[in-house]
Amino acid sequence: MMWALFTLELRVAFRRRAELVNPLWFFFVILTLFPLALGPDSKQLAHIAPGAIWIAALLASLLAQERLLREDYQDGTLEQLMLLPVPLPAVVLNKIVAHWCVTGLPLLLFSPLAALLMGLDFEVWKVMTLTLLMGTPTLSLLAAPGTGLTVGLPRGGVLLSLLVLPFTLPLLIFATAAINAAAAGLPVSGYMAILAALLTSSAMLCPFATAAALRVSLQG
Repeated sequence: MMWALFTLELRVAFRRRAELVNPLWFFFVILTLFPLALGPDSKQLAHIAPGAIWIAALLASLLAQERLLREDYQDGTLEQLMLLPVPLPAVVLNKIVAHWCVTGLPLLLFSPLAALLMGLDFEVWKVMTLTLLMGTPTLSLLAAPGTGLTVGLPRGGVLLSLLVLPFTLPLLIFATAAINAAAAGLPVSGYMAILAALLTSSAMLCPFATAAALRVSLQG
């Protein structure tokens, strides 16, 4: 059942290819502006790269997050999903994973180009890729409850950002700190452990919070 739902989500997502490209395009537009504004100084670009890359990833994730449940709400699919003989948190987690595969995973795959734009060396790029691997799913999970609360609002994107951004600050801080530590030649295992803990706790709690938010939104 869950695998069938997962493949269905992917098929539906790939029917809207133009919408899938938007977060990736937005990510690289932001990163391209930094070299244009600051010039070709690779040391200066490498210094600001951790914050720039993660701010771009955060904004691109929020741009895509509003569509996680909105189409299902509008066409009535969400009510049908709630009637399935599967716990609603499991259905929500399935949707979040499928959504990350088509929005967060491309950011990870194109991370070498981001590293090239920002003048990062190979070792720093590896750490940056690991932070994106653990951080982008966490972003999707953290934003899901806010998406559930705002799914019925006609223009909930701004409210979604206000709800989600405070919860993403720890992720932003530790991910950028890990990249900065790698650039300075310092150990990054502590930062990676914290990012893994954030991902694990988000995966355990956010599907239940999202399911509760959806029930509130649909009852309202």
